[in-house]
Amino acid sequence: MTANHGFIPPTRRPGELGVHSLDHCYMSVPDLKQAFHFYDAFGLKVTESADHLHVAAADDHCWIRIGEGARKKFGYFSLSVFEEDYVPFGRRLEANGVKRREAPAGHDPSGYWFDDPDGNLIQVKVGPKRTPDAKSIFTEISTPAGVRGAPYRSTAARTYPRRLSHVLLFTPDVDRMLAFYSRIIGLRLSDRSGDIIAFMHGIHGSDHHLIAFVKSHAPGHHHYSWDVGSVSEIGLGATYMLEKGYDRGWGLGRHVLGSNFFHYVRDPWGSYCEYSADIDYVPATLDWDAGDHPAADSLYVWGPNLPSEFIQNFEAQD
Repeated sequence: MTANHGFIPPTRRPGELGVHSLDHCYMSVPDLKQAFHFYDAFGLKVTESADHLHVAAADDHCWIRIGEGARKKFGYFSLSVFEEDYVPFGRRLEANGVKRREAPAGHDPSGYWFDDPDGNLIQVKVGPKRTPDAKSIFTEISTPAGVRGAPYRSTAARTYPRRLSHVLLFTPDVDRMLAFYSRIIGLRLSDRSGDIIAFMHGIHGSDHHLIAFVKSHAPGHHHYSWDVGSVSEIGLGATYMLEKGYDRGWGLGRHVLGSNFFHYVRDPWGSYCEYSADIDYVPATLDWDAGDHPAADSLYVWGPNLPSEFIQNFEAQD
């Protein structure tokens, strides 16, 4: 579905105004061929246009557009609202003094374009709900006694992520971003750890986080997280990336906040793509019990030691 006219939202939180989905992101990198190789190896569907790459998951939706630039740089979020919320959202921007701006040249001019406090560009437009309406299916099958459980390595299946789950950005001020994304965008806090990291979900039903923020000295992009269906898929994806030369990252492990199993693979520019499975889900009808957690719980329950480079903001160092 490409238009939202006459679209009846499958879920929504009554009487609340806020975006329902992360539709796509835009970024620039210095080498599109490198980007093609990385995202293709990760198990995503990468297609080329005249001057961009389009990165889709198994759902065939384009989640990331990638252009070429002097360095790797996050460009913008495109967020979606229900049609009946579009005009009220514009009123909210005006009431809060949020200055609208023109769309970047060559990009979709529809909707409202404006900056967040860190200068990240945001588009809010009418669009179909792409966040799930229920928790994603998670499967880990154990075979009975007398039956081989694991496939042969030579016949093991590739991992193909189903959809984009969330995006994590660096920010100099976590509290300031929380205030803006709750008051203006309409997301809600899921969990946080002081001023170190915070996770926000969509009020109309979404994964534990659509967008998250982690403290750094400057803005930047940390990772894209991609939903898969099992721990086995995470392991197979990680192994395939190792075979393709992408041997830097972090995992296998399990997060505390969000609860998802994970493995991160470092891309050629110092940011990451995450294979993620079984993340917590916040229904539209639920008030999630958000907490402020100790730093020890901000990253993982179990897993390998955290690489020191994992929390470096390489985008800001270019």
